[in-house]
Amino acid sequence: MLGHRLDLVGAAGRAHLAFTDRHGGYGTGPYGSFNLALHVGDDPSTVAANRALLVQALGLDRISYVDQVHGTTVHPVTADSDGVSSAGSGDSAPPQADAQVTTLPGVGLAILVADCTPVLLAAPDEGVVAAAHAGRRGMADGVVDATVRAMRERGATRIEAAIGPSIGPRSYEVPQALRDEVAAAHPVTASVTRWGTPALDVAGGVAEQLRAAGVGIAHWSGSCTAESADLFSYRRDGTTGRFAGVVWFTPAETATHPRA
Repeated sequence: MLGHRLDLVGAAGRAHLAFTDRHGGYGTGPYGSFNLALHVGDDPSTVAANRALLVQALGLDRISYVDQVHGTTVHPVTADSDGVSSAGSGDSAPPQADAQVTTLPGVGLAILVADCTPVLLAAPDEGVVAAAHAGRRGMADGVVDATVRAMRERGATRIEAAIGPSIGPRSYEVPQALRDEVAAAHPVTASVTRWGTPALDVAGGVAEQLRAAGVGIAHWSGSCTAESADLFSYRRDGTTGRFAGVVWFTPAETATHPRA
């Protein structure tokens, strides 16, 4: 269920960052078993049950989800935001966005992926957290910069990030023209597959953008979704589920480790 988790401690409290895997849920078939996405054809009741499991496992009251569209919009999460529910099942339609930011303690911000790069960010000195969905298009169009900017607008100074599992630079095959187009603006993304065809390193581009924005990288997963049986991969499987990156903040006076 939980593939990786870390805490970042600051003056205001503790930021918690977690990435799920595909195990430990109720799903079957291509969604087996811990799919958290409602838009991929899985039974909605199964997804709701999995989301409730995630809330319980992380010790949260609520999780916010967004309708991801490969853009750069950052959704500010407040107590009455759409897409937030006690079970994380989305009692109202989630807003279209590819990143979320909040200063609200105890609310998880979720990003769902199955090859794209999940980025979790935290400024524990000020109690600001954010999550971003950085696919090839979002990375190239600036979703990382937009997310960092939204955090700084809310007072964040020292920001650290965790880059979750995504399709690796030796697996993400793309047409030559597309690689050349993206690499012209982001040279670090140019790559070659193991079998010698053009490829992109989206996570590498994300890391470069984080560093350029003055963000420290506290964790960078080495897992490739296309190569790991523990993770969902759209490129590998087509019909499949989505795993999550979730970040939240606990104030200093109540900061504890999340439940396993």
